Amino acid sequence: MNPVALITGSSRGIGRGIALELAKAATHDLVINYAGNEAAALECKALCGQASGGKIRIETVQADVSSAADRACMIAFVKEKFGRLDLLVNNAGVAPNVRADLLDAGEESFDRLININLKGPYFLTQAAAKLIISSDTIPGATRAVVNITSISAYTVSTNRGDYCIAKAGLAMMTKLYAVRLAESGIGVFEVQPGVIETDMTGPVKEKYDKLFAGGLAPINRWGQPSDIGKSVVAVAAGLFPYSTGQVFNVDGGFHLRTI
Repeated sequence: MNPVALITGSSRGIGRGIALELAKAATHDLVINYAGNEAAALECKALCGQASGGKIRIETVQADVSSAADRACMIAFVKEKFGRLDLLVNNAGVAPNVRADLLDAGEESFDRLININLKGPYFLTQAAAKLIISSDTIPGATRAVVNITSISAYTVSTNRGDYCIAKAGLAMMTKLYAVRLAESGIGVFEVQPGVIETDMTGPVKEKYDKLFAGGLAPINRWGQPSDIGKSVVAVAAGLFPYSTGQVFNVDGGFHLRTI
């Protein structure tokens, strides 16, 4: 029996990168969650099957993490299909529909961002943790939650304040659940990606190309979804048994202050 990993928003982008790296490790059965793009989810499933050499079981499940009903159905799906859960990766997230100045931004965008990027993961973790706790322990398997946040958790962008607020809240959520779940042997970790090359950053590629040209980060290149995936694999492998609440900066060194 393999431990089971649920990765939200894993049909494309960073989520797909995480799923593929876990598949390459072939240590976990995978649940690939998608909100609406079934074709992309099925493509991800096929790629993960190839990457694992057919050694793991892979399922896809449609669910909008901002919906309480969808979250409940997703957890029920995992329980029905696998009977257990060992690793939750809260990756699902969206960018603002429109990048609006802080003095002009509306409540509709704010509510959408908070519901998907913060409220959804907050309550999904609550439900997932209960399933993890109730699952029989597999010897040597790690029980963990990984929250994919962003450098926007601490880096100000005044034309997407809603996104920054949601990611900052997710960072605090990591600390809260790390303390609460430690007694159950569940580690909770935060991965803070830097500028990652995905569909989400596609519309602002020219902006970040110029920033990299000016020396944005010590490792001065676009990050790749696989970079994030490798950090999740390290957590899943149990390489941090005496850590929880830890923040992993996967940002090319962007977080470093230099003079």
